[in-house]
Amino acid sequence: MDNAMESKLCGPFVGAIDEGTTSARFMIFRAGTDDIVCYHQIEVPSIFVKEGWCEQDPVVINQHCKRSALRVPAKSLRALGGKVEDIVAIGITNQRESTIVWDRHTGEALANAIIWLDNRTTSTVEDLLETIPNNARNINYLRPLCGLPLSPYFSGVKLRWLRDNVATVKKAMDAGNAMFGTIDTWLMYNLTGGKDGGVHKTDVTNASRTMLMNIETLQWDANLLKFFGLPNSILPEICSSAEHFGTIAQGVLKGVDITADLGDQQAALVGQQCLAKGQAKATYGTGCFLLYNTGPSIVHSQHGLLTTVGYQLGRKATPYYALEGSVSIAGAAFNWLRDNMGIIQNTGQIETMANMVDSSLDVYFVPAFNGLYAPYWNQDARGVICGLSEETTSEHIVRATLEAVCFQVRDILDSMHKDCKIPLAKLMVDGGMTVNNLFLQLQSDLVGIQVLRAKIAETTALGAAMAAYKTVTANYNMEGPLSKSDAREPIKPKIAATERNLRYQKWKMAIERSLNWETSTLAQGERESFDGA
Repeated sequence: MDNAMESKLCGPFVGAIDEGTTSARFMIFRAGTDDIVCYHQIEVPSIFVKEGWCEQDPVVINQHCKRSALRVPAKSLRALGGKVEDIVAIGITNQRESTIVWDRHTGEALANAIIWLDNRTTSTVEDLLETIPNNARNINYLRPLCGLPLSPYFSGVKLRWLRDNVATVKKAMDAGNAMFGTIDTWLMYNLTGGKDGGVHKTDVTNASRTMLMNIETLQWDANLLKFFGLPNSILPEICSSAEHFGTIAQGVLKGVDITADLGDQQAALVGQQCLAKGQAKATYGTGCFLLYNTGPSIVHSQHGLLTTVGYQLGRKATPYYALEGSVSIAGAAFNWLRDNMGIIQNTGQIETMANMVDSSLDVYFVPAFNGLYAPYWNQDARGVICGLSEETTSEHIVRATLEAVCFQVRDILDSMHKDCKIPLAKLMVDGGMTVNNLFLQLQSDLVGIQVLRAKIAETTALGAAMAAYKTVTANYNMEGPLSKSDAREPIKPKIAATERNLRYQKWKMAIERSLNWETSTLAQGERESFDGA
């Protein structure tokens, strides 16, 4: 898909590679603004080997970014009268936690990428829990070092699974021939030359999602590597989020510098200009991700959230941290309604169908298809639909699915409030689901705060472009208003607190019915809650 905005073009421009779960995009912005000049997007297919497994072909990921997502926009820019030579920098933003291992000498991937939502590593988590001293089996054991619970979600667990289950990976690791990276590292390696001199780097935001980086030193941690049984030789260099990473080696953008790298949710935090302590954003895509900026302070959550790096905009810059709440199933729930249940034919029907009824008629849907993430961290939860009656229709279920995303966001916001003690006045939102006006009203109603929709949906790419431009422009003020960004009208709650809280209580009843449904992996008495309660 190509799009170009007819306008008089003059540089400088900044490019952004946005490699997400479902597509790869390349966008060109007017430098220092949120004006999109042109873009190209292509779908990246996933491979579902078996239930709970999700892979992607690293070669396809690279091809879509390198051959299509870079080449076409450059042609579009020229067609509009702009000059490719005026692209001053490129930033990368990517799906996080997804894990690739490749051969140091050939540059070839040794297995498919294991994608962030893949759940195959449940048994690996169980094996690792058994190694914790005193048989504690505490999923928080590593949290003081890395800020994260022991979960199938994170890259370190996926990497350990590859070592244990893929012979070529183990052989390459043992011989010192393996290279590991998240998607940003894999793309950067290939764009800068691959086996012929490609750089092996990542940034602090992506590294903070591996369980292998020390959250305080921002370096790979020997104790974490020892716990996972992984060699230091496979790891990329950790850099800040905004510095010179390397130079594109081939194609029409040959010679353009890559000067920013952020995980997609952290890039959205930057793109939404949540650059001050106490600001928060939510991005709604396949999953939903909330980040709350805690400033230079590391906050270790006591209520089910993750401690992560928000950004570090320069090698000598102060790192900013964030609390994060992750929802594994948001927009993906509507794909399930379409592909598995046949309740909708396409996602364009969602708002219309949900508006055909005044309420969900007391139906509550918990889409815990592969467990629940924050704040529950219960890998044995499964999806449930509660409150069905003879009057329930497909429209009620569609509306309940919208509300399910909203309730999961409230779960996380409540935890953020408990950890930080600062009430949130407004929530900045972006992502595909935010085109749905009814959804945003429901979100505001069910959390009781103002919701502000981003002017453009592409805040992840925008954040990467902003960081890239900052690296090459000393006087660029990232906290200054972007064009027309302050024109957003807030969406305000329309229901009373009494109704909001009653409905939330019923949501919690539905959550209780979903927890610990799959009992094959852990005995009931052995489970540990994330917050240690």
